[in-house]
Amino acid sequence: MTEQLFLGITGLIFAALFAWGFRALPGERWQMLAAIPLQKQEQGQWRGLNLTYYGFLLAGATAIACLYGLILLQSTSMYLPGVLAVFMLIFAVSLPASKILARIVEKKLHTFTVGGAFFCGLIFAPWAVVAVNLVLHLAGAPELNLLVVLAALAISYVLGEGLGRLSCVSYGCCYGKPLKDCHWLTRKIFSHCFFVFTGATKKVAYDGGLEGEKLIPIQAVTCVLYTATALFSTHYFLQGRYAAAFLLSLIVSQLWRFFSETMRADFRGFGRISVYQKMSLVAVPYAVLIAYFVPAATLPPPSIILGLSILVQPLPMIGLQLLWLTIFLIFGRSTATGSIVSFHVVKTDTP
Repeated sequence: MTEQLFLGITGLIFAALFAWGFRALPGERWQMLAAIPLQKQEQGQWRGLNLTYYGFLLAGATAIACLYGLILLQSTSMYLPGVLAVFMLIFAVSLPASKILARIVEKKLHTFTVGGAFFCGLIFAPWAVVAVNLVLHLAGAPELNLLVVLAALAISYVLGEGLGRLSCVSYGCCYGKPLKDCHWLTRKIFSHCFFVFTGATKKVAYDGGLEGEKLIPIQAVTCVLYTATALFSTHYFLQGRYAAAFLLSLIVSQLWRFFSETMRADFRGFGRISVYQKMSLVAVPYAVLIAYFVPAATLPPPSIILGLSILVQPLPMIGLQLLWLTIFLIFGRSTATGSIVSFHVVKTDTP
């Protein structure tokens, strides 16, 4: 009953967030969060640095996904210092990879790739757990169960990318094809569900020239599908079916990544099949091999009540706040847009 309550409440929260985001975020109002004056120009104006809702939402999605993963691992009584070490190692690899791979594949400076970051993180994750376990063994501390940690990481990833697509809606990136150019069946399916972006500084406008067009809401579909997959995988995880949770998260997310790119209009690299699609196809058999060869976990059933106790532990909570701030500072500072800021005194009538 407790498990169903946890899944039901989190599902309702995510649904409410999506209902607001899909309606509001395509508008021009929800791209720029703030502008910080940096250098004074002529006539009292300042050159500004734009802070975006993209970075704000992406940082929030990352922090929530990590918290979700920590709750799941806490529910199985995994050794917390070891878990935090694994998370830090994976972020140390995947964050730089998100920009480096995007520059290599897309030949652009002001972009990054979640797909590339995930692929590097997936390849590295088992070895990160092995390395941490080696240190824990030498220190005489409890070691981590590889399959349990990988299952929680997979759920965290799919949830984080699902929630993170709201940031794509805000910035207007990862946009779908115009409905007018689609097959009649696609037009019929999305006849009442589409995105219309406004704002000349959104990527869909300056990069794709599609401002004001009815587009396939591919970001919204990914949001809903990935979040639902994370919730179903969480059900398996809390039942102790870690291999099923791991495989469901990764197979659904990677097959959808491959298929969804056929409905996107943004540039994804050269070639009929993009590098990111090839990565997603490689990720599926890699995940199956991991689930096949890694020994099954023999642990007591997870307790979601125990998992939620992590909310009152200072170290992981402070760490999540620092993670949010780091992600926001990396991805929330816009290098593709600029601003001019001016200040004036508000004149009021005196009695």
